Amino acid sequence: MWFRTIWNVEGGNVLGFSRLMRRYTSVNRSVIDMAAKDGELRVFVVSGEVSGDTIGSRLMSSLKKLSPIPVRFSGVGGTKMSSQGLDSVFPMEDIAVMGLLELLPHLIKLRVKLHETIEAALLFQPHVVVTVDSKGFSFRLLKQLRARYSQERIKIPSHFHYVAPSFWAWKGGEARLSGLAGFVDHVLCILPNEEEICRSNGLVATFVGHPILEDVCELNLDTSPHEWIIEGNSEIFRRDHAIPTGATIISLLPGSRLQEVTRMLSLFASTVELLKDSVPDLVPVIHVAANQHVKDYITEFINKWPVSAIMIPGGSLHQKYNAFSASSVALCASGTVALELQLARLPCVVAYRAHFLTEWIIRYKAKISYISLPNILLDSYIIPEALFQACTPAKLASLILNMLNDDGLQEKQIVAAEKVTGLLCALPRNIQNLEEPHRRLRLPHSTPSMIAASTILYHEKPS
Repeated sequence: MWFRTIWNVEGGNVLGFSRLMRRYTSVNRSVIDMAAKDGELRVFVVSGEVSGDTIGSRLMSSLKKLSPIPVRFSGVGGTKMSSQGLDSVFPMEDIAVMGLLELLPHLIKLRVKLHETIEAALLFQPHVVVTVDSKGFSFRLLKQLRARYSQERIKIPSHFHYVAPSFWAWKGGEARLSGLAGFVDHVLCILPNEEEICRSNGLVATFVGHPILEDVCELNLDTSPHEWIIEGNSEIFRRDHAIPTGATIISLLPGSRLQEVTRMLSLFASTVELLKDSVPDLVPVIHVAANQHVKDYITEFINKWPVSAIMIPGGSLHQKYNAFSASSVALCASGTVALELQLARLPCVVAYRAHFLTEWIIRYKAKISYISLPNILLDSYIIPEALFQACTPAKLASLILNMLNDDGLQEKQIVAAEKVTGLLCALPRNIQNLEEPHRRLRLPHSTPSMIAASTILYHEKPS
C-alpha cells in the first residue's frame, strides 16, 4: 500500500521510483523510509507550555501535509495539539512549571508524569520522538527513553528537540550542550546563533526560523521577511468592546504559566493603579494564555482591579493583533510575546520577577545583559526592562509613562522591529537544503514548521 502512496507522491515515474529504491537500499535510512514499512508514521510529541503547544500543533500540521504516508500522534500537549489529532496522555498544565527553586514543590508530581510519559512512548512504538522546549522535562524524557530502549533492546527512534536550550546565555553553559549528543539526534533551532553553537559542540542542528513568524502566514499576509508586520484592526476592537475613541488602551501580558501569572498579575494591577490618575480613560486589556488554570485565576483576580479591564482569551490571532493595534503600549512578562509585539510594531516594557533565590542564581550565572529576545538579538537596550528587585509597580509605571509621552522611544522600537524579524528568518541555505520533494517550498510555505517537518521526515540514522 505504501508503495502506491509514494508512487503517487513522486509523480508515478520510473525516475522517481528508482530514486526511492536507491534510498531504501542505502545504509542510512530516513525516518519516512522506516515508517513506510509500517504504512504509517508514528510521532510521539511532547510540549509542556502554551508556546510549545502552538509550535507543536504547527509542526503536526506540517508533518501531515508533507508526509507521503498517514501520520499518527501520541504524547503530551494542549488544546492546539489536540486539534491536530493528539490524544494527550495527561493535561499539559500538569508539567507547566518554570523557575529553579520554584520546581521543588512539584518534583514528586513531575517524576510521576515523567514515568507516565515514558511508558506511553514505549507503548506507542514511535518512529520519531519530538520534544518541544521545556528542556528540564524534555531532556529527562529523552535520556530515560534512550536508556529504556537500550535496556530492552528495542530499536531506538530518532529523537528531536525543537527549540534549542539557551545554554549560550549562561556561564559555562555551552559545555553542557555536548552532553546532549548522547540522547538527542537533531536540534531544531529557532534563533540564528544557535545552529553554529550546537554544531560546534557536536550536535546535529538546523536553524528553521522562529515560530512567531508563522503568525504572519496564518493570517495570510503576503509580505517579504524584512517587511513582516501584522496590522490588526483597532476600529473593530474598539467597536466590539465599546471603547471610546479617546481612551488609552494598554495591553497587559502576564505570562502563560500559572506560577508566572500569579506573580506578575498583582504587579501589573498595582502598576495600573498608579497609572490611572496620569492616563485619562485608561483601559487595560489582559491577554489570557490558552491555559485553563491561568484563565480561571485571571477571571477571579480581575474583579479586584482598580479600573475596569478587558480579558482577551488566548487562541485567536485576529483578536490578539486587533488589541495590539488599538493599544498605545504593552506591558509584558519576559518571553516570546516580546517578539509578537515586534511583529505588531507595538512599543512595550518587559518585566520579570521570580523567587529571590532564583533571581540571585540568574544574576550570578547569566552572561548576557538582557532578558528580552529583541534586546539579545540586537545586543542593545531597545526595549526597557524592569528585572528582579527593580521590577516594582513604581518602576513599571514610570517606564510606561515615558513610553507614552516620548515619540522617539516608540520610534526606536518600531525601527528595531524590522531588523529583529529579518534575523528570525531561516537561512537561505537551510531552505535550499530541503529534501528534493520539498525544495519547491517558498514563502508562505517555507515556514519554520514546514522546514522542521521536512528535516524530521528525511533525517537519516545509521541502520
